[in-house]
Amino acid sequence: MRAGRPKIGDQATSDVVVRLRTPEGRDEWLYCHSAVLAAGSTYFADRLSDAWPTCQILGSRYCVEVYCQELDLSSHVTALRFLYAAEPCSRFGVRGALGVLQAAVNLGCGEIAAACAGYIESAPWDEADEEEILRTVPGLGAQYECILARLRPIDPAPVTRIFLSAFRHATRSSAAGPARELKSAAQEQLEYMLTEDDDAPLIALDNVNVKSQVKDCVTGLLSRFSDFLSSVLTKHKETSLVGDIGDLQQELHTFVCDISWVCQILSKLEMMKCIVLYWVGVSSDVVEAVEVVCPGYDYLKTSLKVVEVSAKVLEAVAFGNIVLPTEKRHHMVNVWITFARTTKSLIVQADHDDDEGDAETPKANLDNEVWQGLESAIVSIVLTLPSNSQAEILSEWLQSKHVRYPDLTEAFEAWCYRSKVAKRRLSFLSNIDRVS
Repeated sequence: MRAGRPKIGDQATSDVVVRLRTPEGRDEWLYCHSAVLAAGSTYFADRLSDAWPTCQILGSRYCVEVYCQELDLSSHVTALRFLYAAEPCSRFGVRGALGVLQAAVNLGCGEIAAACAGYIESAPWDEADEEEILRTVPGLGAQYECILARLRPIDPAPVTRIFLSAFRHATRSSAAGPARELKSAAQEQLEYMLTEDDDAPLIALDNVNVKSQVKDCVTGLLSRFSDFLSSVLTKHKETSLVGDIGDLQQELHTFVCDISWVCQILSKLEMMKCIVLYWVGVSSDVVEAVEVVCPGYDYLKTSLKVVEVSAKVLEAVAFGNIVLPTEKRHHMVNVWITFARTTKSLIVQADHDDDEGDAETPKANLDNEVWQGLESAIVSIVLTLPSNSQAEILSEWLQSKHVRYPDLTEAFEAWCYRSKVAKRRLSFLSNIDRVS
């Protein structure tokens, strides 16, 4: 406090009373000094000037009434106290400073308002702070909109650069420590950036540059996965994998997790074709690698991730988003019907063992939606195949002891109907042949 500066509340030297009043009936009296008030507040300078004839007299003092809401009363008291400070102090929390900022704007205390705005603009905010700031600041005037700078929409170019840089991190080989954490965070935030909820995605889904660079990154990931599969299968044929099995299990699981995540991104960008064509080509190698590296249900989580990727691939084909030749569709459903059936049976076995053992052990499984989606896709693709190919698949299915999954009953019924009425429905073809 500067020497000789009066103190708020000092009745002996006060020449004005500020009455803070609320609609609820609160009435706070503050003994103040007109020189201090007029110097720091345009509101009080006007009220205490000769141009304001309605200023009341309370005893021998002027009286200025200020009306405010109940919740704002303490902020007005704080703002008045700051008029007596050598320097305005606003470092007592974002929401506290926001309240004082409102009061300072209301009272025309420019120096205090500027100090509060500067503090709020530079301080860290939590989510509750942000919501309160968004409710309050826009109504204070254009000079305080600088506070909102960190919340404003960003230009498209920086968003694109961040997205592509993050995508490169998200598709890199697995690393340890901070690099792994960055990769995980990148995957999570990239998915969020492309999510279409109450707000539009941050990235334009038809951005040609983004799609081109995303495709390059995905191609690199799939190329590394192919090298890994080739290495595993070659070693299995030539030597024993016993010494390396732990590392290979983890590496295979990481690759499949990354590919599963990539499928989600490519689906949003309408780019599933590149992953579908690849996955169809390596399906047999993937199944063989899983059987070699992760046999039985000891490492069931990897098999489940493989099922998850295959479900997304098969759904893309079943919905007609990706067109494949007949022989590739036939090969694909043959491979993944068998793998899904085997994996499902391992889950049943694992659940049975858990019931007999430790009931608290978390059970590995997928959401029912994934299993249902895979089953539905398989049925749809089977029904697109030639009749004899359908018969081959259905015959093998009916002879399997795991006939419950996938349930091809719908395909079986459709095949029976089509086969029974085929001659009658296509009799015109025979007539044409005879005429010819």
